[in-house]
Amino acid sequence: MFSPQLLGRMPTARATSATWPVSGVPSDVFSRYMRMAGHDVLMVSGTDEHGTPIPVTADKEGISAKDLADKNNAVIVTDLADLGLSYDLFTRTTTGNHYGVVQEMFRTVPANGYMVEQTTQAAISPSTGRTLPDRYIEGTCPICGYGDARGDQCDNCGNQLDATELINPRSKINGETPNFVDTQHFLLDLPALADALKVWLDEREAEGHWRPNVIKFSQNILKEIRPRAMTRDIDWGIPIPGWEDQPTKRLYVWFDAVIGYLSASIEWARRLGEPDKWRDWWNDPDALSYYFMGKDNIVFHSQIWPAELLAYNGGGSKGGEPGDYGVLNLPTEVVSSEYLTMGDQQFSTSRGHVLYVGDFTARYMAPTRCATSSAPPVRRPPTPPSPGPSS
Repeated sequence: MFSPQLLGRMPTARATSATWPVSGVPSDVFSRYMRMAGHDVLMVSGTDEHGTPIPVTADKEGISAKDLADKNNAVIVTDLADLGLSYDLFTRTTTGNHYGVVQEMFRTVPANGYMVEQTTQAAISPSTGRTLPDRYIEGTCPICGYGDARGDQCDNCGNQLDATELINPRSKINGETPNFVDTQHFLLDLPALADALKVWLDEREAEGHWRPNVIKFSQNILKEIRPRAMTRDIDWGIPIPGWEDQPTKRLYVWFDAVIGYLSASIEWARRLGEPDKWRDWWNDPDALSYYFMGKDNIVFHSQIWPAELLAYNGGGSKGGEPGDYGVLNLPTEVVSSEYLTMGDQQFSTSRGHVLYVGDFTARYMAPTRCATSSAPPVRRPPTPPSPGPSS
């Protein structure tokens, strides 16, 4: 879920919500505690409705990507209401507001020098001639040897990957070996932001609030940092500023989804009738932000999202000036556990090894108690913020 001062992973609207209690319930418990303690809290979230798996799934169902997103958003909203989660706003990434915020972020990041245009390789299906989404390419991970790693990330070791790096790549759709062709894309220049990210992570470690598994994982992936593509060959998603004449290229979900925390805050303020109120949470250096998620999303919140914020702020090695939104706060804490398992396998929505929220709430009278009782203990609770804008 996303929120300026109580943040977490956004549920993806390509499937019914399965492991949402991993992030939604703990963040709700935390926000309720902070409200009871007298602190101002803003808890926002929404469905992440872009990404390559959505049009692929829609094609299989014979409906449009928008219809699939609408259908599953309704399911997720119902599930969250059944869980009784206390959002100030629950929105979507297909709103005009979100599109505008994402495009403002994108225009400023390359203006500050942190986007590079490069020729990369895209996977093409030999049988259809269409671009094959990287999440639908599987193979052996070149780092840990896991046999079912995806073309964007290995679920076993958590490292980000490119489909071209997989050993013996194959299409998850029909098993064929993809062809790789050259294509132009924008890449986020993560190496130019590495020093600033290290300073930020070292400061978080010194404070001692982050769980050891999260801070160590975040520091380890920083050692192998490299530019990452933030655009994709796909017609479902947010148009790329400057590339409006290329309808088959869109901003990648890695870039746009995490910006949902900011865009939801801006939408919340507008609905409230105080359009600049969101700045209390994002521009005030005393405001605190907590992001709750499963382990597979740590990399997006401890590397990709803070890198985007630093790039927008002009906080990397190339300098730069912040855009219209001003200097935006980096996360105070990224809260995550290890992978949840059922039997001897980890939960995986894409592989069907899940418990769905609807089944969960239908069987158990106290879903929040069940979900939180399985969470690991924290070494010590974070220091509560002083009363005022916080989370």
